[in-house]
Amino acid sequence: MRVRDLMEGTVVTLELGDNLDLADDLMRLGRIRHMPVVSHGCIAGILSQRDLFRAGISSVLELRHSAEKEWMQKIRVEDVMTSDPITIEAEAPLRDAVDVMLKKRIGCLPVVEQGKLVGLLSESDCMRHLARLLAIGDQKQALPELPQAT
Repeated sequence: MRVRDLMEGTVVTLELGDNLDLADDLMRLGRIRHMPVVSHGCIAGILSQRDLFRAGISSVLELRHSAEKEWMQKIRVEDVMTSDPITIEAEAPLRDAVDVMLKKRIGCLPVVEQGKLVGLLSESDCMRHLARLLAIGDQKQALPELPQAT
């Protein structure tokens, strides 16, 4: 199985100059945990919910949501994103992607073809695939044994 077979091909992205308030809105509304940041179609970084949390000051100062929003309007995505994220090619074996995510302790991999972003593979995608495999295993166990050919 290849990364292409499991990745999400429709990806919401941010631009380097976008502000964190936009990122926060998109991530909350779309229930998105990771957003690739692009520049001219190429991956420039990745912004996670954790990055947003660290950049927000409401947790420290207990600001109202409106004050937090005003603060986040002043911060650009490129100032808090993870630059030069680890990526994977769409044709790479899925096993390689899972190994990288486990080894590097990351929740997603931007998927690229010739340097251009074509998708995103997340730990949720991998878990859904695992759930399907486990269901197949359960169905297989429920099948009766076939008699051995003599």
